[in-house]
Amino acid sequence: MANDELITRRGSLTRIGTAVAGLLGVGGFEAAVADARGSGPAGVASGAIKCVLTPELTEGPYYIANEKLRRDITEGKPGTPLRLRLSVLDASTCKPIRGAAVDIWHCDASGVYSGVGDAGPTTTFMRGVQRTNTGGVASFETVYPGWYPGRTVHIHVKVHVGGNVVHTGQLYFPDGVTDAAYTRQPYARRAGRDTRNAVDAVFRNGGRNSLLRLQRSGSGYAGSITMGVQRS
Repeated sequence: MANDELITRRGSLTRIGTAVAGLLGVGGFEAAVADARGSGPAGVASGAIKCVLTPELTEGPYYIANEKLRRDITEGKPGTPLRLRLSVLDASTCKPIRGAAVDIWHCDASGVYSGVGDAGPTTTFMRGVQRTNTGGVASFETVYPGWYPGRTVHIHVKVHVGGNVVHTGQLYFPDGVTDAAYTRQPYARRAGRDTRNAVDAVFRNGGRNSLLRLQRSGSGYAGSITMGVQRS
C-alpha cells in the first residue's frame, strides 16, 4: 500500500502550558480547565487557559463515508483489545462539544483495511462512528491496529460538527508500547515492521501532538486523547 499523501495543516498549534500538558488525557485536561482561574471563554481571553488546535493530517486513501453508528467496531476480528476515549473540545473556548460525530477507521491486526482491496467492498470491520456525550467524549471498543509497509501504526479520525467536517487527522502510538503489543499473537506472526514514528512521512508533520495516551487495561490497552477543533 502506498504512503498516505500529505496535506496542509488547517492551523497553527497553540502550545499548552507545562502543567496542563501533563494532564492532556481525557478527564485530566477537563480537570485542569476547571481548576484554572477564569475558566471558559474568559479564561481563554485572559490567557489563563490555552487549548491545542489539533494538527490536520491526511485523510488517506481508505476513507468510506456513512459508516455504522456503533461503539464496538471489531466484528469479531482477533487482536489485543483497545478501548478508546476521544474527547472533542472547542479550541476557542476549551469547552467540550456535545453531539460531535467522531468517525474512526484503521487496519486490522494483519494490516488490512475493510471495504477495499482483498477485504472486499462490503466489509466494515474497524470502522465506526460515535457521537460525543455531554463531556465531549466518544468511546470505541476496537483492537490494537496492525501495520502495513511504509506507514507507522495509526488510526484515522474525522470529527463532524453540525454536518461539517471540522477535523481530519490521525492518532498514533508510542513505539515502545507497539513493540510490546506486537510480541503477542496475532501480531507476532508478522515480523519486519518497516516504519516507526520518527521516519513516517505523515507523523513528521504533527504526529507528536496526536499521540494517544496509553495504559494497560485488563488484557489490552486504554487510549485517550483530547482533540481541539474549530467549530467552523
